[in-house]
Amino acid sequence: MLRIDEIVQQHGVSRTVARDVVKVLESLRVATSRRRVGVTVRPRREWNVFDPRMIRWRLDGARREGRLRSLSEPAPRRRAGRRRPRRHPRRRRAGRRPHRRRHRHGRHRPGGDLETYLGHDVDFHRTLLEASGNEMFAALAPVVAEVLSGRTHHHLMPAHPEPAAIQAHADVAAAVRAGDAATAERSMRAIVDEAQQAIEQAFPG
Repeated sequence: MLRIDEIVQQHGVSRTVARDVVKVLESLRVATSRRRVGVTVRPRREWNVFDPRMIRWRLDGARREGRLRSLSEPAPRRRAGRRRPRRHPRRRRAGRRPHRRRHRHGRHRPGGDLETYLGHDVDFHRTLLEASGNEMFAALAPVVAEVLSGRTHHHLMPAHPEPAAIQAHADVAAAVRAGDAATAERSMRAIVDEAQQAIEQAFPG
């Protein structure tokens, strides 16, 4: 918790400058400001880490090596596969939850509950992105969720989940659990390819 007066005193700037800076930080979801309360730093997972200003500022900071790594690491499915699931709760979920998810999907019938399927699918991809341990990948979870939701709500998903897609999800989960990065990446590419083919079929040419 910070106060404008403290920022002014600590950094030797005017109140106008301090307020302007806080507004910028609010636009980046780094902080919130409320009257009679002060300025509160938001949890790191909520920051807009893809904003060019954020990237530039963080590369100017002391932890430059870590920032560069997060910007240049391999794809999240390979990253998650490299990290043994038992080291972190989110990685354990990345290796465990999709197996339960597959079982639920297996009960879906033609014309089944696509909203339930969507919920499992969003959770699977969010878990995988967060299990990578890379904040840049984790920040993509809301974007992926919107894309998956859009496909479902605009009737671009099959009425019955494709068995091959369900199997690919299970393969990703098994590979992450085993720490097999290459298989995790290969299986995830199969999921992406299936989605791309479905879009191309829906919008030929």
